[in-house]
Amino acid sequence: MTSEATQALMARLKRTLRIPVIAAPLFIISGPKLVIAQCQAGVVGSFPALNARPATLLDEWLHEITETLAAWDRDHPDQPSAPFAVNQIVHKSNDRLDQDLELCVKYRVPMVITSLGARQDLNAAVHAYGGVVFHDIINQTFARKAVEKGADGLIAVATGAGGHAGVQSPFALVQETRAWFDGPLALSGSIATGEAVLAAQAMGADFGYVGSAFIATEEANARTGYKQAIVDGGADDIVYSNLFTGVHGNYLRPSIVAAGLDPDNLAASDASAMDFGSGGGMDKKAWRDIWGCGQGIGPIKSVRSTAAFVDKMAGEYAAAKARLTGAPSR
Repeated sequence: MTSEATQALMARLKRTLRIPVIAAPLFIISGPKLVIAQCQAGVVGSFPALNARPATLLDEWLHEITETLAAWDRDHPDQPSAPFAVNQIVHKSNDRLDQDLELCVKYRVPMVITSLGARQDLNAAVHAYGGVVFHDIINQTFARKAVEKGADGLIAVATGAGGHAGVQSPFALVQETRAWFDGPLALSGSIATGEAVLAAQAMGADFGYVGSAFIATEEANARTGYKQAIVDGGADDIVYSNLFTGVHGNYLRPSIVAAGLDPDNLAASDASAMDFGSGGGMDKKAWRDIWGCGQGIGPIKSVRSTAAFVDKMAGEYAAAKARLTGAPSR
């Protein structure tokens, strides 16, 4: 049974989302500018707490986001902003977690997305002010643990997703999750079009979880070369490796080549030495120099504003729905 807070959030999302999309938190790349643009465009915007460096900057970011979106809502009562989310890495290597969580509580962040670990006390702290927690999962073991510890929603990270992706088919991951879980469910993995969002819903998910496509937007804090590599690239340009952080993830082939490595002959790394900013002992760093990216970038043909990209997805979503139902698209 879903909690009152979850029901309230789902009702708010129904009112404010232009298309059922949660924008994935992008390490280094997501900041206030991108999050605000995403929420104003009608999708859930998100960012990793660790992007705010030094840690004291997180207070400033949360103040900016909440105040800007509140002003937008006052000025646009017929087009209110979507809620935003903060991603927390729940792993022993994150020594900022408790401090960052306190700020999420202070600003009553509507959604907290947890990754790489689940903590009951964290979930309880978010629930205490009426927030909800979505948790990244790659299989049923992690999904059940997350729900047992109090997660309200799940994000099924399937094969082909950017960053730390799983290896299961989205069909398998969603259908096995839906066999026992009736709460909010987002699907991550190669979703970059409105058609893909509708397909995720047809499988049983409530939301498409879109990450890599937002890197190629004007508001993203990514290098010009990174954005262009996404525009130029396709699924064949994505390499799956655990060399760079100790956890398997998907990365852009051109960035691996630029680092002086052979993307087809990468060594394995020790998962116990997980380090989100490492480069596997190299001078190059994961995410900054070795660029994370999912397989769904083929449809991304230009760098555009976040608003324009959401417009494009919304049009594709409506047209795809019309084709299936026979109703006219709007």
